[in-house]
Amino acid sequence: MQTLLANINEQIKLFQENAAQQVDNNKAAGARARKASLELEKQLKAFRKASIEASK
Repeated sequence: MQTLLANINEQIKLFQENAAQQVDNNKAAGARARKASLELEKQLKAFRKASIEASK
């Protein structure tokens, strides 16, 4: 679970950096932000699943 949380935090950081660059009209950063958001979605679903299992 610790590694999952570390990966989630890393993806959040990547998303925030790229989203901020996109605001400054960097189109490639927008694509990277979207990719990071998709990966973040997968990891958050995995966290939800692990969290439910841990609470049983």
